[in-house]
Amino acid sequence: MRSSTRLPEGFLMYPQYLRAAGYYCTNSSKEDFNLVKAGQVWDAGGRKAHWKNRPRGQPFFAIFNHTISHESQIRNAIPKVNVIHDPKKVRVPAYHPDTPEVRKDWAQYYDRITMMDARAGQNLKELAEAGLAEDTIVFYYGDHGSGMPRSKRWPYNSGLWVPLILFVPEKWKHLAPSDYKAGDRSDRLVGFIDFAPTLLSLAGVKPPAHFQGHAFMGDHAVPEQPFIYGFRGRMDERYDMVRVVRDKRFIYIRNYMPHKIYGQYISYMFKTPTTQVWHDRYHAGKLNETQAKFWRPKPAEELYDLRADPDEVNNLADSKKHAEILQRLRKAQRDLAVKIRDVGFLPEGEIHSRSGQRAPYDMGHNDKLYPMERVLEAAEIASGKGTTGWKLSALLKDEDSAVRYWAAMAFVIRGEAAVNGTWGALLRETMSDKSPAVACTAAEAVGRFSKKPADVNTAIDVLLKFADGSKQDHFTAMLALNALDALDGRARKHIATIRALPRQARNTPARGKSYIPNLLTKIIADLAE
Repeated sequence: MRSSTRLPEGFLMYPQYLRAAGYYCTNSSKEDFNLVKAGQVWDAGGRKAHWKNRPRGQPFFAIFNHTISHESQIRNAIPKVNVIHDPKKVRVPAYHPDTPEVRKDWAQYYDRITMMDARAGQNLKELAEAGLAEDTIVFYYGDHGSGMPRSKRWPYNSGLWVPLILFVPEKWKHLAPSDYKAGDRSDRLVGFIDFAPTLLSLAGVKPPAHFQGHAFMGDHAVPEQPFIYGFRGRMDERYDMVRVVRDKRFIYIRNYMPHKIYGQYISYMFKTPTTQVWHDRYHAGKLNETQAKFWRPKPAEELYDLRADPDEVNNLADSKKHAEILQRLRKAQRDLAVKIRDVGFLPEGEIHSRSGQRAPYDMGHNDKLYPMERVLEAAEIASGKGTTGWKLSALLKDEDSAVRYWAAMAFVIRGEAAVNGTWGALLRETMSDKSPAVACTAAEAVGRFSKKPADVNTAIDVLLKFADGSKQDHFTAMLALNALDALDGRARKHIATIRALPRQARNTPARGKSYIPNLLTKIIADLAE
């Protein structure tokens, strides 16, 4: 988030399939696609788009996006006369510090949800007034966990578990899920990726074979799936890579970049008062172990019992009692990555450079362009425990740059002992790798952990070269700037050069123009202290 990729030739966005089936499709009003639109997606979009404007009698599919509960609204004060929830009565999750600021943010979030419910009620009222309430299937859902830190942007259950209310009128009950009961609850596992095939199934259209989700209602519904999945990649200006799978009770989290703390500095996120006070109390030593975890590096694996531990604070990954559960979910996560040929194991710049004029999906399904399982194995070795230096040295010499990237990442993850050990010389050579992602990652390892000032200076020179957006693509410049930011002051004497770096890079996505400026602002402020 955010990116700008494209669909393979012949693939359509799901409203286009519905339009082809005769539906009038509207979106009011938010579009935040991570890809370039392939032709006309909606019959009407924008704030004035509405199903009422359809040709008389035409079936419709309409989305109404209400942003009153958006993250930004948590920090926009509600006038006291309109306050609904008492901050003193909110439940503060175990991972947050219990402070007035945190309580106020949680209470205001619940206020916003209540306000949003009223707006959804207006949508339903319009249907009833038009005499369409008994002819319309309604989905009401959030798009991610709360806008609070460790919810939105994080693939914990606190970030991925959202409300889904489904209304199926009596005359259409034959299309409802098999476990549907009006006014009841279901523990069926459903993911957003299931929405598109489900909508097509409701319209009587067989979902295309390339859809990864599963229809859970309609003519083409399939049995309930045993797992649902999640992921975290780059969020705004900060890189990370996490993959998640859960069943009805347990959630498994695989951190492929465990050296990165949970609470990386994201400019937009730090505008929320809870984020600020949580961060400041950590650095003042005023948090307990559970609360402090967010500001520390991650374990490679996490496992939580959502029934016994809904706040996900007691990691069971090393529990012998839960070893079988861990293995089952670990296998499910890996199996999906291989099945869909997860291109997220490539450095982001290489997703695009390897694709060339192709869509990343097409590149990802070409084993010559993307030897997926070899790259996955390298990522698992890099982010796991142990591993001999000999094995890492072999990976650093691999013919595929993504394998070399993960080998260099292994040195970043393992830190000082690895960088200054027997194989450190080979790592220093890797700073001149022809792949920018490999060179940047090797330079980060050397720059952060080498005990030799000359090596550190060389690493910083490499990173400054790749941080120059006038000569690099957007993703390479961001990768280099993230690495510079991780050097903890070692680049202080280069502050003038950093100040002079371009604020934009080649091929910057339209929605990503703030990312390099945000990184530079943070780096310069830290170095100037």
